[in-house]
Amino acid sequence: MNDEHSGPLAGLRVVDMTTSYAGPTAAMYLADLGATVIKVERPGRGDDARSWGPPFVDGASAWFASANRNKKSIVLDLRSDTGREVLLRLLDTADVFLQNMNPAKLVGMGIAGDALRSRNPRLIYCAMSGFGLDGPDSSLPGYDLVAQARSGLMSVTGEAGRSPQRVSTALSDVVTGMCAAVAINAALVRQARTGEGELIDVSLLDTDLALMAPRIAAYHAGEPEPAPSGGTDSVLAVYQPFAATDRSLVVAIGNDAMWQRFCTAVDLPELAADPALADNAGRRAHRPRITRLVAERIATRSAAEWLQIFGAIDVPAAAVQSLSEVVQDPQVRARGALMPVPGSGGELVSVHSPFRLASLKPRNERFPDLGAHTREILLDLGYTRDDVETLLETGAVAAERAEAVS
Repeated sequence: MNDEHSGPLAGLRVVDMTTSYAGPTAAMYLADLGATVIKVERPGRGDDARSWGPPFVDGASAWFASANRNKKSIVLDLRSDTGREVLLRLLDTADVFLQNMNPAKLVGMGIAGDALRSRNPRLIYCAMSGFGLDGPDSSLPGYDLVAQARSGLMSVTGEAGRSPQRVSTALSDVVTGMCAAVAINAALVRQARTGEGELIDVSLLDTDLALMAPRIAAYHAGEPEPAPSGGTDSVLAVYQPFAATDRSLVVAIGNDAMWQRFCTAVDLPELAADPALADNAGRRAHRPRITRLVAERIATRSAAEWLQIFGAIDVPAAAVQSLSEVVQDPQVRARGALMPVPGSGGELVSVHSPFRLASLKPRNERFPDLGAHTREILLDLGYTRDDVETLLETGAVAAERAEAVS
């Protein structure tokens, strides 16, 4: 198997047995950093996300494509003894293993953390779940929506006086993937020094609780329980959207000096001069009056005019962009944030990982077809060509299309 990738994780083997979005995202970030990621999938349908759509492009899910670049795919039937033996043989060669299966199923298949690490003591075993490996609800299935609801994140999201809303992207999944990648990289440092493995426990609920940390801390310190506010209840007094003549923009006043510059820019000198508004605590106490006066001023000019004014005085502000604008944003384009999926004619893209290393060129290999590397991986594990054909005939493994193997 050709594992000649550049990057700080080059030469490391990651076995990704996760489905949906959080686990595949974590594994993709490891692949972006140079690891060889082998995606273990079920016969016939593979990762659940392969069927998430529309949209599909030539039968490929846009969602799946966005979280599975730079990977290889092997199809194993883990219901069979032979398929499980292939997995164990693969894991004996692995540095990292990610899975998001029910703990009881893992024990039944002999691939729970303790069992695998007794075979391969240097293995970093990352268990990804909805609610964690312990506690009364550890066996419950979890999805992004459920975690957003249970963590309180939904309780503070939405318009004032309206029902709570989910943050309308796979927030819990993506950030959980980031958290897993951080923990795995930390464990890899120790593995390189000592040869010691690790058991990592990452959950959607824990991720969303971390996202809610400032709100939880404020509530415990005596703040009233928050409710949906349309994004107008920040700890900072002027930190919200406003309507210009043509569209909405946001303004973020982060300190007292910025407040003074802002008041001058919007021609509200009486607010700048008011000692009751000199600090953020005072401005919060008078937030309704301030935001009413500011809203009246913002409504007199276009968003572009205000952005030019605020930019000149270093007041953070931005138009509330639609996705059609985001994909054309000059900064987004200059950073190469959108990565066209090879072979898709530009119809599919993934998003650059949220880090950039000066020494690393972006790696952008097309997501794997289901079972595209089954033969290649088996041969690399020491199976003969006859062995591979026998495994294929028994159904313990599958290759969904012919592969060219040197």
